Amino acid sequence: MIRRRLLLCLSALLLPVMALAQAAPVTLDGTEQWTLKSAEGREYRIMISLPEGDVPWTGGYPVIYLLDGNAYFPAFHAAKRAQDRLRGAIVVAIGYPSDTPLDFERRAFDLSPPQPAERNVPAQGGQDLFLDFIEQRLMPEVNARFKVDQDQRSLVGHSFGGMFGVYTLFTRPALFQHVVAVSPSLWWRDRYLMVHERAFTQRAQAGQLDLTHSSLTLMIGDREMPQEIQDARALQHRLEALSGYGLRSDFQLESGEDHMSMPFRVAARVLDELISTRRF
Repeated sequence: MIRRRLLLCLSALLLPVMALAQAAPVTLDGTEQWTLKSAEGREYRIMISLPEGDVPWTGGYPVIYLLDGNAYFPAFHAAKRAQDRLRGAIVVAIGYPSDTPLDFERRAFDLSPPQPAERNVPAQGGQDLFLDFIEQRLMPEVNARFKVDQDQRSLVGHSFGGMFGVYTLFTRPALFQHVVAVSPSLWWRDRYLMVHERAFTQRAQAGQLDLTHSSLTLMIGDREMPQEIQDARALQHRLEALSGYGLRSDFQLESGEDHMSMPFRVAARVLDELISTRRF
């Protein structure tokens, strides 16, 4: 009798746990999700915050591409839907078929430059392949599914993603009109981005780039490493020299925030700045 009572008690305790384990995933209102593969067969989870309201007079909705979508898509989607003026945009979050917020191995490859063989663990160096995926596979798919304002394409990335955003501006400046780099890892590989920065600056000064409607925003928390704050501030200061060629650059220091809290703290502000930007 005692044994039977114990079994009944255990069953009563376990049933709610089993029910939770079998619960369906939460679906966010106003979203859709699909998968897309790169030319090399790498699979990505694409999460879309759908636009609301009539198509703007420009003929398309502004679109914001968000890196590390598994981790940051819910915050950006919630921030977008909380305010009417932000709802008329598309957020395209790029994630991975993983149950973890950050897939460290996949993002280490996608968002980084090549490394020497002895230091290439985990595998790195896929930044150009990832850009090819975005430009040649993802963007055409988004354009086919939605009416997109081709003059209002933005890229938002955090940490390695912020570093990747700066790299994108320097190497494919026509791909996005606006880049927001949150806590970018500018120190990576002995500041490898400086080589690309110099080439980008030379092309701009030679009149080879149209930066009239381009912008870069650098955001960082005041509780991050001093070196990271100094690097971001110095980059923005150097890029001010390109304002005469059209590039708008901005540095924002967020009080009380550290490296991991930043993308959640600034989601609404990032969306507001990008959506309110006008070409004409």
